[in-house]
Amino acid sequence: MSGGAFESWVVLVPEGTAEVRRQLSALTAKGGRVHHFDARDLVTEQGLYRSFAEVLRFPGYFGRNWDAVVDCLDDLCDEVTGGVGIVGVIHDADRLLETAYFPLFVSVLCQGADRANSAVDLDGDPLDRPAVAEHFVFEFSEFDRGRISACVEQPDLTVTTEDGFVGVALNPDEWH
Repeated sequence: MSGGAFESWVVLVPEGTAEVRRQLSALTAKGGRVHHFDARDLVTEQGLYRSFAEVLRFPGYFGRNWDAVVDCLDDLCDEVTGGVGIVGVIHDADRLLETAYFPLFVSVLCQGADRANSAVDLDGDPLDRPAVAEHFVFEFSEFDRGRISACVEQPDLTVTTEDGFVGVALNPDEWH
């Protein structure tokens, strides 16, 4: 997703945002894939690992931990991405705000997306695969920009707030 709010790896928005729908349609028109997650399946860490493994077809050796999520997000198969990219949409995200791991979850998604969107590895060497556009959208029925941004703010992330969204990406001073 590109342009404005959607330059961030993770975007937190009110449910039904027209710009999100437009950009999801544009991605699928180019052959990309949209994958949907129900926050009810993500309210425990084990449920989150299980849901991500199923929806995004993580390999059988997926280690069911945060580092393994980052690794698998960096290496999604063409069947999942369409060879173009993905957007993972997390519906009813209000349920996740109170979980102890919510800030870590957002950071992990940013890490995985940052690596997938790169054409070089962590050492700066070219990868043997093209970069894949990868973003995640959290949809909230009760969108409180201040509360949401406060829940995800941490030193390793850059949080941007605008009228209709909160954007999150890795803090380049911490990660690059």
